[in-house]
Amino acid sequence: MFNTNALLQELTFKAIRSSGSGGQHVNKVSSKVELSFNLNKSLVLSDIQKQRISYKLQHRLTKESMLVLQCEESRSQHRNKELVIKKFLELIKSGLILPKRRVKTKVPKSVIRKRLNNKRKHSEKKANRRRPNLD
Repeated sequence: MFNTNALLQELTFKAIRSSGSGGQHVNKVSSKVELSFNLNKSLVLSDIQKQRISYKLQHRLTKESMLVLQCEESRSQHRNKELVIKKFLELIKSGLILPKRRVKTKVPKSVIRKRLNNKRKHSEKKANRRRPNLD
């Protein structure tokens, strides 16, 4: 697949002040972590892998094909960094998974015969309910 350690070297992190309640603490400490990854400039991923990821994650990528993730779950900057890295690796792995090709199946002849027999019996039943033609 790819070298995880080399891929982690290509990431850039930025610490930002976290939003929400928290009083004085939230105003002083930058605990929110923002991860940025430039897909086009990656040396670890092959061209095919880049195409596959850009197709699968196109709604998450910016116009410059940057993947930006944020985490502010924890009050600890280090914990948020670990969480955002874990989220990033899961996204990349899910983006590289190849979907199984659908194998077309043929309808068995016995099923076709059964359907036509039922159709014929049903039409005969309806025909027997009509008034007889006495001409």
